[in-house]
Amino acid sequence: MKKFFNLFLLLALPILGYAQNGNIQGIITDENGLTVPGSTVSIVTINKGTVSDFNGKYTLVNIPQGNYNITIEYLGYADITHPVVVKPNETVTLNFTLNSEDTSLDEVLISGFGLSGQSRALNTQKNKQNITNIVSTDQVGKFPDSNIGDAIKRIPGITMQMDQGEARNVIIRGLSPQLNSVTLNGSRIPSAESDNRNVQMDLIPSDMIQTIEVNKAVTPDMDADALGGSINLITKTSPQGFRLSATAGSGINFISDKRILNGSFLVGDRSKNDKFGWVVAASVNDNDFGSHNVEAEWTDEFEYNAGDEDNLLEVDVNPYANVFEIREYQVQRIRRSFSANFDYKLDENNTIFFKSIYNWRDDRENRFRLEHEILDGEDIGAGDFSVDADGNLTSFLVEAKRQSKGGINSDRNQNTRLEDQRMQNYSLGGEHLFGDMQLDWTASFSKASEERLNERYLEYESEYGITFNNNEDKPLYTPLTGEGSFEDFEFGELTEENQYTEEKDFNLFVNARLPLSLIEGNEGFLKIGAKTRIKNKNRDNDFTEYGDETGALDLLGMVPTRNYTNSDFLAGSQYQIGNFASPEFVGNLDLYNTELFEGEDLPEEYITGNFDVNEDVYAGYVMLTQNLSDKFSILAGIRVEHTSIESEGSELVFDTDGDVSGINTLKDKNTYTNVLPGVHLKYDINDNTILRFAWTNTLARPNYVDLVAYREISNEDEEIFLGNPELNPTTSMNFDIMAEHYFKSVGIISGGVFYKDIQDFVYTFQSEDENGYEVYQPLNGDDASVLGAEFSFQRRLDFLPGFAKNLSVYLNYTYLTSSTDGIRNEDGEERLDLDLPQTSPNMYNASLGYAGKKFSLRISTNYSDSYIDEIGGNAFEDRYYDEQFFLDFNANIALSNNLSMYVNLNNITNQPLRYYQGVKGRTMQMEYYEKRLTVGLKYDLFKK
Repeated sequence: MKKFFNLFLLLALPILGYAQNGNIQGIITDENGLTVPGSTVSIVTINKGTVSDFNGKYTLVNIPQGNYNITIEYLGYADITHPVVVKPNETVTLNFTLNSEDTSLDEVLISGFGLSGQSRALNTQKNKQNITNIVSTDQVGKFPDSNIGDAIKRIPGITMQMDQGEARNVIIRGLSPQLNSVTLNGSRIPSAESDNRNVQMDLIPSDMIQTIEVNKAVTPDMDADALGGSINLITKTSPQGFRLSATAGSGINFISDKRILNGSFLVGDRSKNDKFGWVVAASVNDNDFGSHNVEAEWTDEFEYNAGDEDNLLEVDVNPYANVFEIREYQVQRIRRSFSANFDYKLDENNTIFFKSIYNWRDDRENRFRLEHEILDGEDIGAGDFSVDADGNLTSFLVEAKRQSKGGINSDRNQNTRLEDQRMQNYSLGGEHLFGDMQLDWTASFSKASEERLNERYLEYESEYGITFNNNEDKPLYTPLTGEGSFEDFEFGELTEENQYTEEKDFNLFVNARLPLSLIEGNEGFLKIGAKTRIKNKNRDNDFTEYGDETGALDLLGMVPTRNYTNSDFLAGSQYQIGNFASPEFVGNLDLYNTELFEGEDLPEEYITGNFDVNEDVYAGYVMLTQNLSDKFSILAGIRVEHTSIESEGSELVFDTDGDVSGINTLKDKNTYTNVLPGVHLKYDINDNTILRFAWTNTLARPNYVDLVAYREISNEDEEIFLGNPELNPTTSMNFDIMAEHYFKSVGIISGGVFYKDIQDFVYTFQSEDENGYEVYQPLNGDDASVLGAEFSFQRRLDFLPGFAKNLSVYLNYTYLTSSTDGIRNEDGEERLDLDLPQTSPNMYNASLGYAGKKFSLRISTNYSDSYIDEIGGNAFEDRYYDEQFFLDFNANIALSNNLSMYVNLNNITNQPLRYYQGVKGRTMQMEYYEKRLTVGLKYDLFKK
């Protein structure tokens, strides 16, 4: 890498002395002083052109001295032409303002509800060299999405995994969250999750982001760890004039009938001498809600004790739920975000900037779980079960548990389990113009953490007989008459644990861009750069079990309880959860008083989950952008990434009685280098119709929990769990073809196909060793492939008569098919006809909106088909994520030029999170969240 930096300097520095021509640069804004990205800036007579970036800035370099006309083109607006005089060795600053009177449309709709956001997004997307989807903050505002994950799910080819009713983990083109990257202003966002690389999209409020950029075909100057794609979140930049924006609202969650509170503000300005710009923003959302949940695990094996427990008898039965749970969650989620961005123009050729964002989310949760699990075969006698004539197991003995989850009574925990997640990013950078060389650099620090302190579980146990309804869709256990009273449940266990996970990233990257054309008369640019990313991720958990020394906790009937049965339980009124120890009782237990409780540290509950990983990535690239004609251009380049990993984990050994017999520290190292070439072709059939082709190579590094050196050996259960430090990164060769037509009325119709040839994907292999132990270890599969097609259409229907011309349509659909090789079942046999996990075959968004001068309405749908989520030991054990259909509505009313009111109604369909096992009708989980209504005011003031 040191040699690369030396080569970089040797290539770049001599150029500084050779520039004899002049440069032109400036910023393009709208009438409100907001920057306008995606504008085409050109001097036609000398075949020079560029595109304004996300900050509205454009730069034309190496312009011969003379008089010219510079032209600004922007979809939906009339062209602007302005004279300019270029002198040698000087940079001319020329700023432009796009005014509403310059529009080429018949009518301009109210700001924020009309064309401004869509114009920004589509102009930027149209002028990109690679295949990209752009969504602006104004477009996000058209949908009732409070976090950035819910906003992203509207983009073609994207589906989201939900958590507590909000979009959390992003799946791009059917590839699982850990196979994609999420960056903030170009720097990778660290993950607060303990066992994977997933970025929690519900951690970031949508109103803190200016633009969402989804790169489905990455270029060599982007991080290569983006197998499915890369999402770049661009924070708000300082306006060119004073801006004040504020939002205040409230609402109700229908599942809890409790309030929602939200508010945000943004204020920014630029100094009179135009050198210093600043913007400060903050957002808060306080949401008191919950969920109703039923879970089950299924088996088709049953055995009982006929008198010889060493030789149990098997009975042929139909699949039945051997584990059944009813859960009630009560959650308060407080999401806060703070941002401060500054930029300072040293002179016409040099600007420095500082960007920061701090996201902080508290989840306070109480969970009440009623769990039933069939007894082991040796504990079931011949008279303890019944099977009907059809082979259905209709009754049997179970162990039942009533578990209250909460936390200590403190100002922060408030008798709840408090999950404190934070993500922060600080960046210092610069943009410089040395002659005709553009140079930019950024140094950044990012940190994500998840802390769960003093998390308590109080569990009571019982054994009794139940009847099973044999309904695979809505499974239900019912205690036999006279059995299952909560008062008779006996003390099982009382535990307290602390969990802390953090990931820290240091990033440094530098890029240089200079004119270099291989074809005379056609513009070309060479871009080179290098990046270093130093990452550490560690997890530090503990777990203590407490024994009751006084006998005061012997029976559930002896402690304060609360009945959580709800006749409106969303999964069905038949699910009656009953009584549990109250959160206040659990939170006020004096566990540290040795006269009342005796604590025991249990390393077997956490030691193999603790780890420390250092991952350093050194990258360099070179790429050339060349116009082959006035319509045809190519971007070609190569990126090299070298990865060095050091990991530390633990070995845990249990003896044949299940007791810990040994704990050891394990360490390992691994390195690998990836060479990743790429080519992007762009052909402009006409000014508004584009064909694109891309051949790219990308990778995805394994999850930390998979690559850590750890080993857990249970001689009692005859099971072994292993990490795999020798895992290879998953790689993919990608092909994309896309056609786009942009409407002058600001809209698009596009369609394309893509193919991914994936090598070394990671899955958990279940096998049996020579001693008969079941072994579970992450391995690289052989290969997989994904073939897909995308279609998108969005535009205002301005060709219709009367009020209908204010209607707008937003549609997109993605189809996927996938296959895998090298996945083997528990018997070592290769499984055929298995889809790549987390590839949804069908996804679509559909939205119909109406936008007048004073109000707008929109109804939106989002659908993703079911897909395999987790591969089991065989097809019967495979877990699937069920299809989802969301229906949302929102309205905006302009009360004045600056003030508007909004109404949002989410999850009208009461869509549950549902998993099923093996076949669609066999429910593993169904969790319901109900509808959510919010109402509020938005205020915007612009002053140039």
